[in-house]
Amino acid sequence: MLSSQATVAGYRAALLGADALGKFLPMLTTAAGTIAPAKVFIIGAGVAGLQAIATARRLGGVVSGFDIRAAAAEQVQSLGATFVAMDAVDPSAETQGGYARAQTEDEQQRTLGVIHKHIREQDLVITTAQIPGRPAPRLITEEMVRDMRPGSVIVDLAAEGGGNCALTRPGETVNVNGVTILGPLNLPSTLPVHASQMFSRNILTLLQHLIRDGNLTVDAADEITGAMMLTHAGQLLTGGTAK
Repeated sequence: MLSSQATVAGYRAALLGADALGKFLPMLTTAAGTIAPAKVFIIGAGVAGLQAIATARRLGGVVSGFDIRAAAAEQVQSLGATFVAMDAVDPSAETQGGYARAQTEDEQQRTLGVIHKHIREQDLVITTAQIPGRPAPRLITEEMVRDMRPGSVIVDLAAEGGGNCALTRPGETVNVNGVTILGPLNLPSTLPVHASQMFSRNILTLLQHLIRDGNLTVDAADEITGAMMLTHAGQLLTGGTAK
């Protein structure tokens, strides 16, 4: 469910950013001369981030991406974007479930340095970094925003979890030193047809897994069912959800 709805959010974020940017994303050659393409930076290369990269690329932007997980580099590059600072990623930064783990203080400072150096030249920044069960990591500081070019735009998809940008206000759009910061909430609801279609398919697939021969089958040893269970037969379980 998270994956399907993140797909919608990533797509929508790129469109929101392009709309708020106030300039073309693609390079255009016109009678008035050549217009340089906009530079788009995606922070976090999960499902939402990769979809934002793909959409920004289709719109014609020069796209770069960053993630602390080493496996994300190949995914970013496969979509035609540039992966920023490969030497800053750590093979151990990815958990067994495929998510990014919380960074140490030294790792976080190194990550912030990479982002700060790159973000100064960007027109549109989309942040998607979140850690399950924790507040969203702060990856864009007030100082970074001050160093961005006036007219730049930040779309913070982690707004509901506190935001990846220190200046994000959930559900609001703010302007700081000429930089527009969007903190949208519940983006999947803005594309209800396909968000609902994918969500209903998620539910259907789950029910098809749980119902066998017309009967509900609850198997605590099952890889999928067991990970979702909190209690069973009067016992408190310690599956992934319970943690």
